[in-house]
Amino acid sequence: MPMVSKDKKKYVTKWKNRRFIKSLTYAVKGVQTVFNEERNFRFDVFALCMVIIGGLFFKVSIVEWLWLLLSATLVLTAEIINSAIENVVDLATDLKPNKLAKKAKDMGAAAVLIIAIFATLVAAMIFLPRIYFWILTF
Repeated sequence: MPMVSKDKKKYVTKWKNRRFIKSLTYAVKGVQTVFNEERNFRFDVFALCMVIIGGLFFKVSIVEWLWLLLSATLVLTAEIINSAIENVVDLATDLKPNKLAKKAKDMGAAAVLIIAIFATLVAAMIFLPRIYFWILTF
């Protein structure tokens, strides 16, 4: 069985860690970019903050937290992917009107819409009964 020298292992590990940190840096830069440039993403982050406040206030269960956070994560991820699609389409078309470019952008927006509807339904199913009973207690 061939043996790998300790020096080689250190080199590979060191290189992988640097690569991971660099990838993480690019990912954080991507989140910063979408937050700074996309109004809908900022709204979605605000909505997530409201969901977290609501979840803490109404003391939702761990399973409900999972559904709420999964839904919010899906919306934020879809927004990022949609923004990437829009940027690539704009780059490919030099911002000139194009039927296929419009289709691609519309489909990306549709994906965000479907996930946002799902997230809204999840939040409504969890929060509306609690809000109703909270109002009744006054």
